[in-house]
Amino acid sequence: MKTEAWTQAVRHQFGLGRLLPLGGPADGAWITEQTAVQVLGRAASEIPGVRLESVRIGPAPLEPVSEPAVRPPAGAMPPGPLRIEAAFSASLGRPLPETADELRSTLLDAAARRLGLATVTADLRVTGLHEIPQTDTKSRTGAEPMRPAPASPAPAPPAPAPAAARSSLPGAGAGSPRGPVGDLADVVTGVPGVAGLASVLGTRPVKVEDRADQPGRRVEVHLAVAPGHHPLEVARTVRASVAAAAATDAPGPVTVAVLVTGTAA
Repeated sequence: MKTEAWTQAVRHQFGLGRLLPLGGPADGAWITEQTAVQVLGRAASEIPGVRLESVRIGPAPLEPVSEPAVRPPAGAMPPGPLRIEAAFSASLGRPLPETADELRSTLLDAAARRLGLATVTADLRVTGLHEIPQTDTKSRTGAEPMRPAPASPAPAPPAPAPAAARSSLPGAGAGSPRGPVGDLADVVTGVPGVAGLASVLGTRPVKVEDRADQPGRRVEVHLAVAPGHHPLEVARTVRASVAAAAATDAPGPVTVAVLVTGTAA
């Protein structure tokens, strides 16, 4: 638990935010909060007169969560309903309730349709009213990428993981593109909709783990999604492709977790 707390704090410090579940328990996919917030910001920028100040996405209170089908990335949230919290200012030229209703609907729709997040509510807070120039009828969020609010500084890092869990296999070291990790990286980048592999905080974008204490292989993939592709659908395809490729030489059952770390506009 200390390791997960430290990991979450570091991600907040670097603006990545939470790791949010994509889809349901069987999907084995997550997305960084930063990536999701940027997508929601682009959607909100289409509403005239709205200036989105901040967005946070987290678990919906009092809603049940589920056990994921695969072991998630360190510090990732379990699958379950999500809540959007947004602060915004609005133009004086339109009734505030109408603006708030449109913003709420836009955020929930973008979260579900553009990303695949199971959002159930959006709580809005009005920070002010403003005169909107005739030449500028859109939100500033389209020009200024938004990030989750930073958290408190990270505590000291935890002790290294036990040797029983190997995060890389022979032939997969730095500077060695081949071996199991390199082969699976080729499989990932060959999936339609994958813009590329994406390292988070210096970690490997493709991690393969064979455990000595139990049979099987776990693969974790970090990737960015190309324009015009749905993150959840891409993640599902990547999981299926990687599982099939890894099963050819795995010492047991293969599980695959995918983390989406970026999407194109």
